[in-house]
Amino acid sequence: MRVDVVWWDLARSHQTIESLEQDLRDGSVEPWREVRGLHLKLWIADRERGRWGAVMWWDSDIPADQPLPPNRAAELIGYAPDHRTSFDVAAVAEGIDPLGLAFSAGPSVSAQTTECR
Repeated sequence: MRVDVVWWDLARSHQTIESLEQDLRDGSVEPWREVRGLHLKLWIADRERGRWGAVMWWDSDIPADQPLPPNRAAELIGYAPDHRTSFDVAAVAEGIDPLGLAFSAGPSVSAQTTECR
């Protein structure tokens, strides 16, 4: 299994985290439910730093003929991601609440970096 992490710095775009969340509510999530080999896609937002991105958890063997939905974030933001990295998955622990803040009326939580020792 593998995880891809991508994000954009929104400083050069007219899009905001709020406008990108609205696009998710308007249906951009649905096409990803049908992608073979994709276990999970998380759309992520860093409100404090103005960054938007995604984390995608894939099977190790993704079908070569697998068509992917359009990259709505790149279309809306207007440029390719500023950061893209792939990682091997060593282990997985699953929790609850798969929909996230874009679909709730609750308070937003900023991304935090914690030093691991």
